[in-house]
Amino acid sequence: MKKNKKEIQEEAVALKYDSVENSAPIVIAKGRGELAEEIIKKAKECEIPIKEDRDLVQVLLQLQLGEEIPEELYTVVAEILSFIYSLEELA
Repeated sequence: MKKNKKEIQEEAVALKYDSVENSAPIVIAKGRGELAEEIIKKAKECEIPIKEDRDLVQVLLQLQLGEEIPEELYTVVAEILSFIYSLEELA
C-alpha cells in the first residue's frame, strides 16, 4: 500500500542589498509554485547563491516587492549575506 505524500509547493524570495540605495535588503522577487521555480531557475542561471531557509521564506513572503526587510530580520539576513560573500571570495 502506497502512502500519498503531500506535495510540497516550492517557495522563494529574492533579496537585493545596495548600501548606497537602501538601508536594508529589499525584496525584489517572491512567489510560490511555478513562479518560485522560475526565481530559483533564474538565480541558478545567473550563478546567484541560493540559501534554503523555509522559516525565513515564510516571513519574507509577507513583505511587498520593493519593501525593506524589517529590523527583526537584520541579524539572520546578515549571516546569510556574509556566507554568500565568503563563497564569492572563494570563487
